[in-house]
Amino acid sequence: MSGTSAEIRTVIVEREMAHPPEKLWRALTQPHLIAEWLMKNDFEPVAGHRFNLSADWGAVDCEVRTVEPNKALSYTWNTKDLRSVVTWSLTPSGAGTLLRMEQSGFRPDQQPYLRGATVGWPRFLESLGQVLARME
Repeated sequence: MSGTSAEIRTVIVEREMAHPPEKLWRALTQPHLIAEWLMKNDFEPVAGHRFNLSADWGAVDCEVRTVEPNKALSYTWNTKDLRSVVTWSLTPSGAGTLLRMEQSGFRPDQQPYLRGATVGWPRFLESLGQVLARME
């Protein structure tokens, strides 16, 4: 990859979901649902709320930054030496909702984190789709 050492990288995953934004919002903000598709957590959709995500491989320290019900959600995603931000955008579409996940803040020397996010987020979104299909 070319670029300067100051170049920050971003992972973006978009999915067309056959569900209304309100349903996706619940799956993105209710702790028991987040645990089904992402990780165990103590999330609350309140700006400034600090929470943790935990999995077999470790934990992520987070803080909610933006909460726009049924539209946008962002939080910091900090683990070891990675300082990044995850931003979710929900846009109504003819088929339901265009869901966009963007994780930004990967430094050039953080290729393992970038690779992990590039592989991991599509898997998480696949699991999210399965959770949505089961929800009322």
